[in-house]
Amino acid sequence: MSLSPAYTPSSTPSFLARRRIATYFTGGTNGVLTLVTALQQRGFTVHDMSVDIRDGVPESSMVCTVMVTSTDIDLLLEHLRDLPSVVSSELV
Repeated sequence: MSLSPAYTPSSTPSFLARRRIATYFTGGTNGVLTLVTALQQRGFTVHDMSVDIRDGVPESSMVCTVMVTSTDIDLLLEHLRDLPSVVSSELV
C-alpha cells in the first residue's frame, strides 16, 4: 500500500521532458515487475530501460528514461520510494 498521494498529472500545462531515473530495489524479477507496473498504471512512457539483477546480491537496479513534467517528477519519485521493494529512487 502506498503512502504517497495517487499520481494525478498536473492540471497546468507543462513541458514534458525526458528524465532519467535510477531505482534500487529488492525482490529480483518480482521487484522489477512491480516498478514497471507502477510506471504503466500512471501512464508514463518508458523510452529506455536497463535492469541489473544478479544472483546472490540483495539489491537490483533499474535505470529508465520517462517523459514527465518538472512539476510531476517529485511526485513520481515519492511514489516509487513508497513501494515496499524500493530501496531508493533518484534522478540521474
